[in-house]
Amino acid sequence: MSSAEGKRFRVAELDGLERVPLEGFAWRPVRRALGVTAFGINAYSAERAGDRVIEEHDETSPGAGRHEELYLVVRGSASFTIDGERVEAPAGTMLLIEPGAVRGALATAPDTTVFVIGGAPGAALPPSPFEYWYAAIPASEAGDHQRAYEIAAEGLEHYPDHGSLHYALACEQALLGDRERALGHLRVAFTNDPRTREWARDDSDLDSLRDDPVFDG
Repeated sequence: MSSAEGKRFRVAELDGLERVPLEGFAWRPVRRALGVTAFGINAYSAERAGDRVIEEHDETSPGAGRHEELYLVVRGSASFTIDGERVEAPAGTMLLIEPGAVRGALATAPDTTVFVIGGAPGAALPPSPFEYWYAAIPASEAGDHQRAYEIAAEGLEHYPDHGSLHYALACEQALLGDRERALGHLRVAFTNDPRTREWARDDSDLDSLRDDPVFDG
């Protein structure tokens, strides 16, 4: 792991992490190596197919954090058993498992490594503001601007005055032909995020609104 003094990032390589031997597999201390404080993250590796790569546990024992856990297979492949159900997980597979569910995994290929990212259920909410307007993009590009608006508008529950979010909502309403609602969102956007004025200058989504004095500010 490397981190130059004064820099606000740290870098580690998976192959450079310590391999702490356990019962047939190795623990890779990602969190400790990087000094992560926002969530739990570690990795587990098995050298041979058939070896255990994730020990059987339910995340409620005295040594556990009672975390909601995301398992990401980054190398090789694994066969998970979750509450008795088998899930085959080649590299690239992600599994989200709730605390209380009994889980474990065997490597099904040599040199298998699984990252485990965990945190208390609900601790990471609300989602970041950008997730709402990013999630609306496919519907918008498909021409379903009502659905796009509904998806992005979910963010207002947590970010009622967020300028960029209101800008995205203004675009969808303008494309739907609801001038007044579009202008309402645009006023909030211009007030709370000055960057949105720059975005609006060349944004064809807003062409139907350009005769309004809001653009003169």
